[in-house]
Amino acid sequence: MIVFFNISLVGYLLASIIYFVQLVYRRQVISNIAVATVIAGFVSHTLVLGLRSQATGHGPYTTSFEVAVFFAWVLAGIFLFANWKYQIKDLGAFVLPVVFLVFLYATFLSREVVAFPDTEFQALLTLHRTLSILGYAALAMAFAVGCMYLIQERQVKSKKLGMMFFRMPSLETLDNLNSRVISIGFPLFTLGFITGTIWNMEMTQHSLFSWNMIKVWPLIAGWLIYGLVFFGRLFVGLRGKRAAQFSMAGFATVMLTYFLHV
Repeated sequence: MIVFFNISLVGYLLASIIYFVQLVYRRQVISNIAVATVIAGFVSHTLVLGLRSQATGHGPYTTSFEVAVFFAWVLAGIFLFANWKYQIKDLGAFVLPVVFLVFLYATFLSREVVAFPDTEFQALLTLHRTLSILGYAALAMAFAVGCMYLIQERQVKSKKLGMMFFRMPSLETLDNLNSRVISIGFPLFTLGFITGTIWNMEMTQHSLFSWNMIKVWPLIAGWLIYGLVFFGRLFVGLRGKRAAQFSMAGFATVMLTYFLHV
């Protein structure tokens, strides 16, 4: 497993570098190499998850190491799908560094195998962790798209169109992608929040109001921010720069929640 882990780590690092090179030198061959590198890293990453699950006898969501590896894998998978679906070549320059950093973070965590909690609510815990990680990964993608939107929007308004303007999709394309990702990530995040709340109440026999607010307030803040974007888009037409800014702010709370809970 160590060999495949290292291959994935190096692959994501190289892909991040290659995608940044592509921002400067617009060549199809560079784009092809970048995608091939990501795919190689993702395949190796998948083997890491498979071997880990085989060794532990459960899915990759019990220890902090497993959660980080699973998080990075889901984000890489979402990126590959978005790259195929929307053909936004420059998206990799913003997403792959996040994948690499999460995967790099996993290298500093203990790889000790821990038994999955054997309780009558085991299925609920599995559902909570899976939904939460899927939601986190989708919202991480929204963060990357939000960064791209703000960079592009600033160039357009300054009327000094630099190199990046000609490398990125239109503001409308980025705004639509941001909306679609949040429309998936926010419901998953919400369901993860709900199932986690139910599981915690059943396991501890404590009420909803007995939470440790130091750990919970970033989660609530993140839910409110993304809820504002999600429902604001539906009912009041919230979009564009404001939606991108909220996406980035929401991701900061999501990451704080992640580190407080893992």
